[in-house]
Amino acid sequence: MTPEEDGIRCMLMRGGTSKGAYFLAEDLPADPAERDDLLLRVMGSPDARQIDGVGGAHPLTSKVAVIHPPDGPDAAVGYLFLQVQVGEALVTTRQNCGNILAGVAPFAIERGLCAVGGDTTEVRVRMLNSGGAATAVVDTRGGRVRYDGATVISGVPFPAAPVTLYFSGTEGSTCGSLLPTGSARDEIAGVEVTCVDNGMPVVILEAASLGVTGYESPAELEADAGLKAKVEEIRLRAGELMGMGDMRETTVPKMTLVAPPREGGVISTRTFIPHRVHTSIGVLGAVTVATAVLIDGSVAAASAALPTGDTLRIEHPTGYFDTSVEMAGGRVRRSGVVRTARKLFDGRVWPRPA
Repeated sequence: MTPEEDGIRCMLMRGGTSKGAYFLAEDLPADPAERDDLLLRVMGSPDARQIDGVGGAHPLTSKVAVIHPPDGPDAAVGYLFLQVQVGEALVTTRQNCGNILAGVAPFAIERGLCAVGGDTTEVRVRMLNSGGAATAVVDTRGGRVRYDGATVISGVPFPAAPVTLYFSGTEGSTCGSLLPTGSARDEIAGVEVTCVDNGMPVVILEAASLGVTGYESPAELEADAGLKAKVEEIRLRAGELMGMGDMRETTVPKMTLVAPPREGGVISTRTFIPHRVHTSIGVLGAVTVATAVLIDGSVAAASAALPTGDTLRIEHPTGYFDTSVEMAGGRVRRSGVVRTARKLFDGRVWPRPA
């Protein structure tokens, strides 16, 4: 029987506030076109319900992680993130996903790619989409990955074991520089924006400049056709200014509307990803917004209330996201977040017949 007839090894995991299918690279076709075709059939795209696959009918639950065994001098596992579009037959590698990253180290340990190191295990991860690096610290008490714990993150209703992520080399990882346009502030389509990339290309806009408060629910923002059209116009023009070219068929840059904080954080956010509004905020998106808060003259800095400590709490529709960013001389040294992950099932998945 062929691998498709016999099923393909797959682990479904919640990573942060996303959910995705995790595969070893060796279990998927090496040719990208064949791989993408297979994954569309696995996830159930193109179909708005993804009823004939394991996708969850939303960009946040239609994600794939492809994991390569450790190699190179740093013995890091390779992590390729694939965003599988829901309603169209498209798979893109144009961005990272820090939420799905939270499940990479547990998956690598479960699959025997990395040995348990004690009560906690550090796993180095190369983010193949952009070339950045991360270190994940996983709870491995008892000699195995532990998913039970008391850590709660906004956007996930139940507690789990923490997965701490430290990032390095993410500054300008997609666009080549922290401020891809060379400026902390630009005007696009009559709106002042900050274009920034610390692991995720993000365009930051003051919510009030678009005629909204920035405290609306995702459903309210998605129902505003005029707002969505304006955000998309700015996104496409920003993509060109950021050196990424034509972004019509991609999910980057992310578009984050900001407003002054209302719940004790440093800033309030609503993020278009890009055509739906995130119910929280992505990991690297939050890190990039936190970085922008620290940049003099940025749109984010103008709305922010800086804390006295090191934690930069980013408010979002369902709570908050705590980040840390170390900067020196206008350069990012390191950033970090705490996420959780949970194994949902492990077995084989059968794609829709070609």
